[in-house]
Amino acid sequence: MTSARLARHEAYMRRALEVARTGPSDRLDVPVGAVVIGPDGAELAVGRNEREATGDPTAHAEILALRRAAAVRDGWRLDGCTLVVTLEPCTMCAGALVLARIATLVFGAWEPKTGAVGSLWDVVRDPRINHRPEVYAGVLADECAALMRSFFRSS
Repeated sequence: MTSARLARHEAYMRRALEVARTGPSDRLDVPVGAVVIGPDGAELAVGRNEREATGDPTAHAEILALRRAAAVRDGWRLDGCTLVVTLEPCTMCAGALVLARIATLVFGAWEPKTGAVGSLWDVVRDPRINHRPEVYAGVLADECAALMRSFFRSS
C-alpha cells in the first residue's frame, strides 16, 4: 500500500474510532464505528452499533452506515464507495457490503470469534460471488483492539 493511501485509510479509521467512542450514554452496545466514504473522498454516512439501544439484531455499525449512505445516494448501489470499520465485519455485514457493491473495505481489529473477512470465513473474497471489494485489514488495529478490550473489561 502506498504511503498516501495508508495515510488516507488511517485518517478515515480515526474518524471511525471517533464514531465508535461517541455512543449512547448507557454504553451497553459494543463500541464499533463505521464510516462510508464516497468516491470523491467525502464522508457520506456513519454508524455505530445500536443493537442494545434499539433492540434490533441487525443494527450493526456497518449496516446502519450502509443504510444511511444509500439514503444519501438515493439508491442501494454504493459503487466506488469505501466502508471503514473498526472491527472485522461479521457474515451479515460482509454480505451486506458485497451486495451494496462497496469498492473498498478498510477494517481495524480482527474478530477471531465472528470475523468474515479472513478470521473464520472470507465472504468478501469468495470467488463464487459476483462482486469482491478491495480489502485493507489491520489499519490502526492496535487502537481499534484497545477500544474493544477497554469496553469488555468495564462490562
